[in-house]
Amino acid sequence: MKKWSTKMLVEAGILIALALILDRIKVYEAPQGGSVTAGSMIPIFLFSFRWGLGPGVVAGAIFGLLQLLLGGWVFTPIQAILEYPIAFGVLGLAGIFSNRAYEENKNSIIGIVAGILLGIGVRFICHFLAGIVFFAEYAGSQHPWIYSLVYQASYLVPEFIITAVILSLVWKPLMKIPK
Repeated sequence: MKKWSTKMLVEAGILIALALILDRIKVYEAPQGGSVTAGSMIPIFLFSFRWGLGPGVVAGAIFGLLQLLLGGWVFTPIQAILEYPIAFGVLGLAGIFSNRAYEENKNSIIGIVAGILLGIGVRFICHFLAGIVFFAEYAGSQHPWIYSLVYQASYLVPEFIITAVILSLVWKPLMKIPK
């Protein structure tokens, strides 16, 4: 576990605040929650790549808690925990690829995309499970698994594309900023 320096804490606060602002800019909002935003996960991934797994998970979980407090969809306490602090905390798993992201070659982009895929992929699993367990009644005649799969993919696949493209484009100059 990395020691939390003042610089790391300040950076976490600024990037979580930026993520919350970007989360308010909706490109598409799904009817039962979830949306395509103006890259709201980018600051959390950026923090995770810069500071690693533990700090990234903590920053993501705080982002999720703040989203919950600022108007999350709550039906049960377990659903709220799964879909907010856990689902956004796992974005910090991208920190596993922190060292690879700092390589001075094309492998850095592979590390960035792999980290984003891991974080959003595990977030997808959290929302997918919540969709099956807590929102099956919205499936109608569809099987709840298919409904949840399609529903979650409708906003998380575009979010993945937006996040991966933008962070891949801006990472090279950002990686030069000292920790």
